[in-house]
This record gives sequence, C-alpha cells and structure tokens, in this order.
Amino acid sequence: MFEAQSGRAISAGGPTLVALTEPAAAAAAAAAEAQVPPQASRARRPGAPGVPGIPGAPVSAAGILRRQSQRESAARTYARSLPIVPVRARGLTIEGADGRRYLDCLSGAGTLALGHNHPVVLEAVRGVLDSGAPLHVLDLATPVKDAFTTELFANLPPALAADARIQFCGPAGTDAVEAALKLVRTATGRSGLLAFTGAYHGMTAGALDASGGAADVRVTRLPYPQDFRCPFGVGGTEGAELGARWTENLLDDPKGGVPTPAGMIVEPVQGEGGVLPAPDGWLRRMREITEARGIPLIADEVQTGVGRTGAFWGVDHAGVVPDVLVLSKAIGGSLPLAVIVYRAGLDVWAPGAHAGTFRGNQLAMAAGTATLAYVRENRLAERAAALGERMLTALHGLASDHPCIGDVRGRGLMIGVELVDPETGDSAPALAAAVRQECLDRGLIVELGGRHSAVVRLLPPLTLTDEQAGAVLDRLADAIPAAARRPH
Repeated sequence: MFEAQSGRAISAGGPTLVALTEPAAAAAAAAAEAQVPPQASRARRPGAPGVPGIPGAPVSAAGILRRQSQRESAARTYARSLPIVPVRARGLTIEGADGRRYLDCLSGAGTLALGHNHPVVLEAVRGVLDSGAPLHVLDLATPVKDAFTTELFANLPPALAADARIQFCGPAGTDAVEAALKLVRTATGRSGLLAFTGAYHGMTAGALDASGGAADVRVTRLPYPQDFRCPFGVGGTEGAELGARWTENLLDDPKGGVPTPAGMIVEPVQGEGGVLPAPDGWLRRMREITEARGIPLIADEVQTGVGRTGAFWGVDHAGVVPDVLVLSKAIGGSLPLAVIVYRAGLDVWAPGAHAGTFRGNQLAMAAGTATLAYVRENRLAERAAALGERMLTALHGLASDHPCIGDVRGRGLMIGVELVDPETGDSAPALAAAVRQECLDRGLIVELGGRHSAVVRLLPPLTLTDEQAGAVLDRLADAIPAAARRPH
C-alpha cells in the first residue's frame, strides 16, 4: 500500500519501491535532476537561463509564452495545459526557462523511450552529422537506412519478420495509419474498415475516420473491452467474450449491414482512449476472426511499441502476429519517423502509391537504430513490465484511500488513473485537470486521456529508476488530495 507520508516500503515482488518521506522525496528528486547536464546547474546571473547554443542570451519565459499565444494556432494543445518553456533536458528531467526542474511523465506522448537526450541517441546523431552523409535522400537506400531496417526486423515477431516488407512514410504516425488503410484497401479491393470505440489513430482524414470521435465514415465501430466501464455491464472475461461474439455475429450476419471489410485496426492498449489494455484472449479472438475471413489485421503500435507495455510490441503479450504493424514515436529515437511493416502478400502497390518527401529522415533512423538496440540489449521491456507492475500496485493502494480514484489500470509503463465523482461514479474531468495542475506545481508533468479527459496518464521513459518512480508516485499522491480540496 502506498502512503505518501508514512515512509513505508511498497513491495509487489522484486525490488522495493519506497513511499517517500519529504527528505527522501527531495533526495530522489535530486537524483532525478542529476541527469540534467552539469551546465544546467551552474550559477547564473539573475534572470532566466540562457538560450542553448547562444552564450549569454537571456530567456524570458513569460515573453516566449506570450508570443506563442499571439502567433500560434488555436489548435495548440499541450502548450495550454503545460505552460512551461523547456530549455534543457536529460533522462526524466526537463529544466524550464524559469530555472524549475520537472519530472517528465509525458515523454513526448510516449515518444521518448530512453528519455530526453540519452547518450546513445546523441552519439548516433552526431555520428551521422560528423560523417558527411546526406541528411535528405527521399527513399534512396543508404547505410543508415539499412542499419535501421536490419535492427527493426531483428526485433519484429519472427513470424512477421520472415515474410515482411517495410514502407517508410511521412514522419508522423498518422501518415503511417493512412498508409496501412490504403494498403489493405488496395490489396483486398474492399473499402470498409473495422475499428473500435475509444480508438485514436491520428489527425489526418482517414486516421480520424477510424478514431472514436468520427461522425460520417466508412467504418464499422466495434466495442473495445474494458472492465471499469464495460459496454455490456459485466466486465472481465465475460465482457470481452461478448464483444468478440458481437464482432463475429456482425460479420457473418447476411443482414448485418456490414460487408466483408478491407481490414481491422486495433490498438493493443488504447492510450488516448483512457489507457485500456486489450485482454490477451480477446486479442487472440480478433486475430482468429479476421484470419478466418481473410480480413487483414492492423496493429497500431505507434504508442505501445518498443517496450512500452512490458513486451517489445503490445501484440506480443497475446502472441498475436498481425498482418500490418503501424510504427512511429519511439522508433525514431525522439526524432520524426514512421513506418508500416506488413506481410509480403499485401505488397501490391505501384511505385509511388504512397510517397512523401520526408520519408528518408537519416537522423531519425540513426537515433531509432540506437534506441531499438539499447532497449533490446538492456531488456528494457522486461524492466518496464516489472516496474510498471509495482507502480500499479502502489497506485491501487493509493486508490483505497481516495474514493475519487475510480480505477487504476495499465500495462508496463503505460499507466492510467481514472478520476470520478465519489458520489455518482461519473467521470470527473475538472478534478483530473486540477490534478494535472497540482502535479505541475510539484514539478511533475502528466497529461490526461479517456472519453472525458478524466484519466491521468503516466508515460515515463523506460529508463526510469526505482528512486525516480518513488518520486513520481509521491508527487502524484500529494497532488490528488490537494486537487480534491479545490472547488470544481
């Protein structure tokens, strides 16, 4: 059980996480902040830190934020809820222009598998820059691309790697989703798509069609299983089986109004949907249902890939091999990169059928190769599984003391805490927003997700230490009761 002020140990097997007292929390924070480059701690003249790369140039956080609000689109998101101006970062820690340090449990929405500016990533990028290699090559073959593809294929599910093709897309996950949808529609000659309630696949037109907020689309929406708010009111194995039976019946019913689709797209863990892990048995059923009917299965691993969930790929937990893997975020080692990997039998495209000027990001490929190799060699997926389980155990203990915590869930280092009205059980988005702010005030960066933005999400880097995990939990444990005391 986690007790913010008790100093008692939390044990769930394996190494112990300690619920930190104030001195211990300070020590852990100092340990986390020690990852910031030494120059970040040097004495400065009064005022804000200098601009990196411009010696002596002052930074005015207030001025930068003011100009951002005047110049940038109203579509900006994270900048509204996290009004900080990062100037330096290393590992878990960000330093703002105001000199404050923050523990970053957003990690670029899951992009930073190794945290900020990991040495192996910096070395890989510098190696390309110092070599004189071209930085822009369209889709030409290069040694950098060959090394990336080789390392990626070495980490794929073997049954896919043995018969796979890779398509380099525009450098965002949403373009990779577009490529996957276009691919299966071209290969099958069909146009319909199966997707799931609560899904999030990106912001371009086709990806939005497959996401949970779509309005007028060629997509059949299927129930995604969850325990806390099960669409069938039962949860658990029974709820997942009902969802699978509904899917099967819909496809086989000649009057169901759903002709055989071009593909099914699924997230092994819904992230933006509220951190909802797909039950392994249910995901295997989706594979069986699609395979029996010749429907390509697309696994959107943009956020779950590269060890995040405690396995190298989210589908690995269920032993499922999809027909198409959609990959972005962590595979670029913090730089923009997106690909799809798919069975060779689907490779029916004509040259240029899916192209993009920036599909040959050499720096991202080098950073991605280093990241993939580091995660593999250091068994960071296994580390994420063990540490994530201990953090979930601690958070379940916290939930027992705070009725405003409706549910704690996740897989690996992809964790969600759903906040509710204790009297009604309804989602509490205002409370969640207050928790996010209280966390920020305590130097902890978190973001929200879920149907009503009532789920506090933790996406720390896979390099998170036990001490840092304790500091994160301690700050969150302080923030929740503080937010609950606020008027909403």
